[in-house]
Amino acid sequence: MVDGGELLARSLRAAGVEQVFALHGGHLDSFWTACGRHGIGLIDTRHEAAAGNAADGYARTTGRLGVAVVTSGPGFANGFAALPNAMSDGVPMLMVTSAPPLRELETNEMQGGFDQIAAATPVTKWAHRIVTTERIPDLVALAVRKAFAGRPGPVLLEIPIDVLFTPVDETAIPQPGSPTVTDRPGPSPAAVSAGIDRLRSAKRPAIVLGGGTLWSDCGDEIAEFAEKSGIPVFANNRAIGVLPADHPCNGWGVDSLALLSMTGQPGPDVVVLMGCRMGLLTGGRATSFIPADAAVIQVDLDASEIGRLRPIEVPIVADCRETLRALLVAGAADDVQWPDRSAWLAQATAAHGLVEQMYSAAPAVDDGRLHPYHATREALRGAGEGAVLVLDGGEAPLWAAMSQHTVAPHRVLNLGYMGFLGIGQGFAIGAQIAEPDRRVMQVTGDGSYGFHIQELDTMVRHRLPIVTVVINNACWGMSIHGQDAIYGEGNDVITRLADTDYHEVARAFGGYGERVTQLDEIAPAVEKAFASGLPACINVAVAPGVVHPMTTAMLGDVDAQNEIVVPYYENLPKRG
Repeated sequence: MVDGGELLARSLRAAGVEQVFALHGGHLDSFWTACGRHGIGLIDTRHEAAAGNAADGYARTTGRLGVAVVTSGPGFANGFAALPNAMSDGVPMLMVTSAPPLRELETNEMQGGFDQIAAATPVTKWAHRIVTTERIPDLVALAVRKAFAGRPGPVLLEIPIDVLFTPVDETAIPQPGSPTVTDRPGPSPAAVSAGIDRLRSAKRPAIVLGGGTLWSDCGDEIAEFAEKSGIPVFANNRAIGVLPADHPCNGWGVDSLALLSMTGQPGPDVVVLMGCRMGLLTGGRATSFIPADAAVIQVDLDASEIGRLRPIEVPIVADCRETLRALLVAGAADDVQWPDRSAWLAQATAAHGLVEQMYSAAPAVDDGRLHPYHATREALRGAGEGAVLVLDGGEAPLWAAMSQHTVAPHRVLNLGYMGFLGIGQGFAIGAQIAEPDRRVMQVTGDGSYGFHIQELDTMVRHRLPIVTVVINNACWGMSIHGQDAIYGEGNDVITRLADTDYHEVARAFGGYGERVTQLDEIAPAVEKAFASGLPACINVAVAPGVVHPMTTAMLGDVDAQNEIVVPYYENLPKRG
């Protein structure tokens, strides 16, 4: 006889799960006690949202399934916050929650009284209530397959306490199907031929990588295809590092395409969106990243994404790695000759260097505090090569992104389509569990740091030597800069924060803390923090008045006379 907790632990281990991020709840005791028998580590956080974010961060760092287990009612309600973030960014994650006994539904029972499955359905790929103990193994396997099927995403299983605690005859349990399917869909020969023909005839082609390339594990293939075709490669903030940093075709962030147009240079005439969706991370409806007259080739597992916002000349519904392999084969044919694009390649890849030219000469100090560009650059220098970088906040991650130079796949965890501030602590915990021998550094704004500062306790208890650099401008930077631009300086509302001693909070939890006010102190402080072997907070005082250019770009035309200004989105035409 085995109970539901044993079956859940056994099923997760069969799916390759080694770590579960959690916060205790008595509903789940039969599962907690079974984890040790199956070699599953339990990383307990101080808030269920952080547990969900840690599972998300673990998945982003490893490319494997992240698992969070939280109790019913308030535990689910807290953990819920992690689901839409994973859903928006296409991250394979399983959240398991408990529930009151099935026989006590509608009795005003403890930690019940609402439909958790109904609540989770809009923000997951699949949400299901298990009502029979014998079904736990096959439904867990189904959940894992759904998390990875097509475009990845989060799934949720609810297992009521009576289902988890009930013992059943092991011989009555149906054999589950494998939780993993390794086969991937390839492109049609016609689509490959059309893509090759369009790229051969292009004068200024470009490839833009998105999050789909991370889960496809196509780094080797994109490197080979870019080298043979001579096409520059850019990436949205999900895919930085998929192409090796030193690859001659690496153009870095997709915003470099906007820099080309800003400096009067021609942009691409053909763009390949490789696992990259149209939307926020490609400039939305604006044409600053992808010119309006550029032809687009889009590769995506989700056919519904192909054609979002603009027509697509060559649609390819397939896995990125399989598509690149097919393109490599087609491109090696005797009748395929790639034109010499060395001039375009040099021009396109040089755009990234314009950022350093713009800001390297900026004063290191502004109004008595450090310039955030210089501060984040020094922080990243202190982390060194090979570190996992977790970027959280409004403008703080934008400044840090300007100085990313040596990164690899799955080593930069950033905000995605939700712009979900406060995920950094959980992401960093998940990343450090995934990469125990690698440095993990979080760069965050002071506003974001306050969401889950209690997770310093989690880091201390689990001996996770994560170093957090707080870019402290004592305000919600992007928010106050937006209000200043629209309403005039001094008219900001609820956007100011105290210049808090966050480093002292780290010390109080048993970690390392240091406040830095001088530029040349930042990298040494980061080194000392890592050398301490403790969770650490380096509190860096930066100037609140410096505005990141992306904030200005996202605000749009705030001086428009014949439009209704809608900051961060398209302005509306005035009526009447």
